Amino acid sequence: MTAPPVPLDLSLDAIDRRLGTAYACGALQPIETDQVQLSDHGVPFVVKWICRRDGQVHRHKPTRSATHNPFLPPEPTLTLGAIGQNHRVLLNKYPVMARHLLIVTRDFEAQTRPITDDDLAALGSILAVHGGLGFYNAGARAGASQDHKHLQWIPDLPPLAQRLSEQPVDTTTLFGFRHAYASLPAALWSSEAIGASLGQCYRALLVQLGIAPNTPDLPPYNLLMTREWMCVIPRSVERWEQISINALGFAGSLFVKSRDQLGPLAQIGPLEILKAVAEPL
Repeated sequence: MTAPPVPLDLSLDAIDRRLGTAYACGALQPIETDQVQLSDHGVPFVVKWICRRDGQVHRHKPTRSATHNPFLPPEPTLTLGAIGQNHRVLLNKYPVMARHLLIVTRDFEAQTRPITDDDLAALGSILAVHGGLGFYNAGARAGASQDHKHLQWIPDLPPLAQRLSEQPVDTTTLFGFRHAYASLPAALWSSEAIGASLGQCYRALLVQLGIAPNTPDLPPYNLLMTREWMCVIPRSVERWEQISINALGFAGSLFVKSRDQLGPLAQIGPLEILKAVAEPL
């Protein structure tokens, strides 16, 4: 008789132990960054860039073949284990933020496929325990670096996401671009049907934006979610000049390759950059 699967330990201690092992053997290659805080019309942002010391970039992400799929099979040292029947939890090999997790489908699914209740149950089970930010980049134009479906989680809220979680905000006034936003009830996180509840909210936001939820391949968008709210933002382009924007940009965290890009970004302002890569109102 086959023994039942051992529940995945996703405590912070377990995550940190795996991080330590992966770092020690070189499987984990964090990107070293410096950062600065910016405020745009009172809206907080953090901008990070790759450290340059002694004329060298440390632990930078190497160029990969367009056909390379790091999730099939995933690196064993970076794999925390199975979550549900259809997903694995992995460490991000090249993290810019600590404890950055990927929730990856076992079998290949395109990143442009709709998010399912099962996907959201896997991500939601982590949010229910730890809070933090869950997010999704639906396709290359939304900032996805891999075509294999993967949701993402970080334990610490970037500054704009933190502000949205702490106080009621009129996002229609705050954001000068198309988006759909909904508050999430606290009781959802103690329910046995987290995935179904989150899925219902997600599909309602898509419909609000005029996106058919059951379309096999959806247009590009970003999804962000905390225990307090969910937001979907349709995308028009991936980049502003040479700066790639993914879901974290709309949470208040931007990443540039060098400090030289900080000046133009600060001059135009993060909100205008987000407006430039999203769909206009």
